[in-house]
Amino acid sequence: MRVILDTNILVSALIAPSGNPAAIVDAWLDGKFTLLTSGAQADELRATLSKPNLAALIKPHRAGRLVNQIKKLAEDVGALPSVERSPDPKDDFLLAMCEAGQADYLVTGDQSGLLALENHAPAKIVSARDFAALFERGAKS
Repeated sequence: MRVILDTNILVSALIAPSGNPAAIVDAWLDGKFTLLTSGAQADELRATLSKPNLAALIKPHRAGRLVNQIKKLAEDVGALPSVERSPDPKDDFLLAMCEAGQADYLVTGDQSGLLALENHAPAKIVSARDFAALFERGAKS
């Protein structure tokens, strides 16, 4: 399974280590899916983590560890196609990643934007709760 985690999911995993986003990151680190990333997402993640309000909530070593794990373990999708579909143009790169990486899922917390689209290219766009439920069901089987 090929998955893109929106930057808001990655940051939420660092802020709330017992929530669905953290469970999803743990599932990735346990090899339950392939995480897809891109240079554009790496740039956005670094910029987001350096914001003072977030930096106050997240220990720098935890943020650095996640950034390094993504660099080392995630699959870079390479060059991104031009996409103009998201209600927020700053999120179009995530949709482009869906195309470039042939993603099965895009997991996001963006209620009024990306989630409203429901899918893009091959990817189904889902919330962290819905995606985490896939692993809960699998664990109970």
